[in-house]
Amino acid sequence: MAIHEVHVELPSRELGKSDVRFKVWEDGTLLGTLAISKGAVVWYPTGTTYGCKVSWAKFDELMKDNGRRAEPRS
Repeated sequence: MAIHEVHVELPSRELGKSDVRFKVWEDGTLLGTLAISKGAVVWYPTGTTYGCKVSWAKFDELMKDNGRRAEPRS
């Protein structure tokens, strides 16, 4: 099974125009960066300058249609 690490860079203010960024690593290799803002979710694959952007409504649909059931949150 792959070992994953996720690193986050939090802005020093309320989330707004400044994204929260998560760097995602798999087995020591950077997979990409996930940027989260008030308006959308953007995935930046490693080695690219472009991102793959979806709105929150589309993300909700994507997760419901393709996501795997997770444990209830506490």
